[in-house]
Amino acid sequence: MANLTITEISKKYNITTDTIRYYERIGLLPNIPRKSNGNRYFTDGMQHFLEMVICLRHSGVSVDSLVEYVALIQEGDATLDARKELLEEQRDLLEEKKHNLQRSIDRLNHKISLYESGEITEDKSYFKEYKINED
Repeated sequence: MANLTITEISKKYNITTDTIRYYERIGLLPNIPRKSNGNRYFTDGMQHFLEMVICLRHSGVSVDSLVEYVALIQEGDATLDARKELLEEQRDLLEEKKHNLQRSIDRLNHKISLYESGEITEDKSYFKEYKINED
């Protein structure tokens, strides 16, 4: 890897330059080096760090949790346990979301199968099926 400009980084990781600047402003990308003209440049290490941030964001980790995680990283090895705990909490939240998504997918698949089998037209009403409007 070579040192890349913010525009090159934006294209490489398919995120906007505004997002990169925002991440820097809130502390997710600390200590981005700048050239003498003030332009940011991204070293190999900074690119790897940004990849980690993007990966965690794509996996659903909140910005607030990421800010906390990066702050812990900056504090050094004394925070290893706290970092691990934070990641475990995020994993558990994702597992719960995964469970809820799978349940929704299963329900949709069931409904789709009713359409495919023709059962949906056999006097099946959502209101009857779910006992809505019954006294």
